[in-house]
Amino acid sequence: MAANVSNQTQQATACGVGTVITQRRDIHGSPPSYAPARNLNDQRLLPYQLYRHESPFKLHLGGTLPSFEIAYESWGTLNDKKDNVILLTTGLSASSHAKSHFGNRSDGWWEKFIGPGLPLDTNKFHIICTNVIGGCYGSTGPSSIDPVASKEAGRSVRYGINFPMVTVWDMVRAQFRLLDHLGVNTVHAVVGSSMGGMQSLAAAALFPDRVQRAVSISAAARSHPYSIALRHAQRQVLMSDPNWMGGNYYEHGVIPEKGLSLARQIGTITYRSGPEWEMRFGRKRANPKSKPGLQTDFMIESYLQHQGNKWIGKYDANSLIFISRAMDMFDMTERPLFDPNLQNAPVSDHEDSAELLDEKATTDYMHTQYLTEGMSTIKCPTLVIGVKSDFLIPSWQQMEIATCLKAAGNKKVSHFEIDGVFGHDTFLLDFSNVGSAVKGHLEIPFPVLPTVTTDLKQDDSPVELAAKPKASSDILPEQIVVSYSNAKSEPAKTVKTDNDEEIIF
Repeated sequence: MAANVSNQTQQATACGVGTVITQRRDIHGSPPSYAPARNLNDQRLLPYQLYRHESPFKLHLGGTLPSFEIAYESWGTLNDKKDNVILLTTGLSASSHAKSHFGNRSDGWWEKFIGPGLPLDTNKFHIICTNVIGGCYGSTGPSSIDPVASKEAGRSVRYGINFPMVTVWDMVRAQFRLLDHLGVNTVHAVVGSSMGGMQSLAAAALFPDRVQRAVSISAAARSHPYSIALRHAQRQVLMSDPNWMGGNYYEHGVIPEKGLSLARQIGTITYRSGPEWEMRFGRKRANPKSKPGLQTDFMIESYLQHQGNKWIGKYDANSLIFISRAMDMFDMTERPLFDPNLQNAPVSDHEDSAELLDEKATTDYMHTQYLTEGMSTIKCPTLVIGVKSDFLIPSWQQMEIATCLKAAGNKKVSHFEIDGVFGHDTFLLDFSNVGSAVKGHLEIPFPVLPTVTTDLKQDDSPVELAAKPKASSDILPEQIVVSYSNAKSEPAKTVKTDNDEEIIF
């Protein structure tokens, strides 16, 4: 890594094996698209900060990173006790830029959810968001320089396909190394959606004494065959592009553009829903007067092509391959029993028989006992949110999370199911329902909050919910969903989706 340090403008503070670096440009290549170039002489304008873990980091599946870096951004003020931190975990392809700030004024991927009085209230909390290891927005990933291979070759060599397999467990442990470095012993909450929701569950399970609350939105406790199949298709079309070159396209100065675009188009189909597209596109054609042919014709086709083409140069193909595989492998039945970085840690912490492995791999609702056992260490108040129109990670999987948590003895589980048309991307678009539920969970004192399951429709507001209870218990949802000043200013039905088209997720 020493060869790369000269390319950075630094403001470093050593602490144990870690270093925090003020990041000016992406040392893994060109500046990330979300972080435009800044005046290097202006120390106030920082796109993100970089934490460097300078000792070897052992991974769950046996690989080792000689060192790693995590890009992160933060909002709000850290209190004196350092116990008001919310760790915001990301989906598959998100950067650390969840909210605009002086160093990067472009909108973040959760722009409307973070700020004074908002669901993640910066008047009360210090929010930290990172780019996961395996990513390409400043954190160590396949496009990073491999220090070992570079030393052997006598030149800079990127990891490429030789990057070690990472898991959700590794992503979480790496983020907690950052928290250790920052002196944060406990977090008020871990909040995440999609793969971020997997990370929030993993964090609460791995660090039950450090996580006070958890929020898991549109996530799964284990990836099921349908979502695995969809991500498999994305990887296959990407790796079929001749320019992928076995994952070593960096050396040839090319990008697998066609494969990356097609993979993104498949992903876009899984992130939204048919009903939304019926309302938005119907069977409209881009040029109704033209003679139909094999060319792109319907507006939905143009939309998918546009989404795919926008991803070219914005996201690294190998990061998609490695991180999507980490999502496939996520399974709470296989919760690690040991940190591989501890002294005298066993080589493997699960020695299951073939019969037991087969039993654990059965995913129907009759085989949840091992899932319940895997989630048994999650004792903190947990909010689980699902969406009826989500077919990438269907709402029954969020019900599965809530059911298993309760079966494992967690008495502070809240489960909501949103009835809307935005599919998996609802957590990006439905500010009213998602925001209200998250804010309530983060701010209501426990153990006041009861266990409850309820439905939220997309046109419900916090005020309407108070007068229209739908909970299965006699507890009114108003005790869960806290209204706030601007909750009704941007209801889901008036949210413009144009901003979402620009979000890499």
